[in-house]
Amino acid sequence: MTGEDRPASPPLTERQEARRRRILHASAQLAGRGGFDAVQMREVAEAAGVALGTLYRYFPSKIHLLVATMQDQLDHLHTTLRKRPPAGESASERVAETLMRAFRALQREPHLADAMVRALTFADRSVSPEVDTVSRQTTAIILDAMGLERPTPEQLSAVRVIEHTWHSALITWLSGRASIAQVKIDIETVCRLIDLTAAPAPSPAD
Repeated sequence: MTGEDRPASPPLTERQEARRRRILHASAQLAGRGGFDAVQMREVAEAAGVALGTLYRYFPSKIHLLVATMQDQLDHLHTTLRKRPPAGESASERVAETLMRAFRALQREPHLADAMVRALTFADRSVSPEVDTVSRQTTAIILDAMGLERPTPEQLSAVRVIEHTWHSALITWLSGRASIAQVKIDIETVCRLIDLTAAPAPSPAD
């Protein structure tokens, strides 16, 4: 069964949601200490206080678990950004500031960042729903920074290119092939696409 064919799961009960949060916390803790290889399903189950079979019911594989951990990290980031939004004057400046704040948050936990990015890279079609959720969260964060509720197709296209560049910048930084300064330049450069797709101001009435 592919991710597209997977039936929708019923909403979690409060107890199930608490268990899921313990699992995600354990995953982030293990990844933060030792990266991708440190996240072993048995150790996650033990750290979260759940049976191994229970863990697999929530997350069918380590890749599912780490992509879900990325979702959780983005949720926290989005909440923080809403409380303290970017201060740039233009939409492109605000998006660049937002993405660099996200990057610096990942920079503080390089092992965790590496584990999550590797999981996204290794994800196959069975993880498509989870990967799509990560993409939607990233899009929502960028659109919030732009101050848009109804983006045009051209603006959405620009957002996708920005997302691709941000993801590529993460990979090159994690592999030691790009400095923080270079990442900042690349992010600021690609965010200028937003200015090119801005809706023209209405012309004055005759």
